[in-house]
Amino acid sequence: MVLLLIILSSVITFRPAWAANSILLLGDSVSASYGMKQNEGWVHLLNIQLKQQDAPYFIHNASISGETTGGGLSRIEGILATEKVDYLIIELGGNDGLRGFSPKLIKNNLLQTIALAQEKNIKVSLIKIKITPNYGPRYNKMFEQVFIDVAKETNIELIPFFMEEIVLKPELMQADGIHPNKKAQPLIADIVAKQLAQLILK
Repeated sequence: MVLLLIILSSVITFRPAWAANSILLLGDSVSASYGMKQNEGWVHLLNIQLKQQDAPYFIHNASISGETTGGGLSRIEGILATEKVDYLIIELGGNDGLRGFSPKLIKNNLLQTIALAQEKNIKVSLIKIKITPNYGPRYNKMFEQVFIDVAKETNIELIPFFMEEIVLKPELMQADGIHPNKKAQPLIADIVAKQLAQLILK
């Protein structure tokens, strides 16, 4: 157990020498290299790009497959207590929506997560998640409105969901129709790289 804690601590606090700023990505399976190796996922590929470009920031990927907004909320305080974070990007809500969670619950979880980060003067951005229309147009509208309202109430940047450009192309999706495949990862890395450049320069 002690050895495991030491290993986890070294991973959490790791920051490359070339990166002056740390971006914490709190996400779910679409950011956690689901269905492939970690070094094949878009976050790993993007960090390689950032290093090659001498970008002043590095992404620490705290994404977990199956993660919900409630799970992210339960983890964020512990992460922030052990790692210096300059930026937080939240990519959560998809699993909440697929399970039909109450929009009010999703909103409250996101608001609390953002508040914990803002208390430490961390700049936060929220990715606007979209889900399949399984629960009908009324639920989908309420679900998407959550992200708009949260961003407005907390005065943070709302980022378009990178999967919007990917999901329309079946050749870039895994058989489940939810997760991007290996071919999609470099494309997602490019999409997010452009988003990050705009965010960091603001």
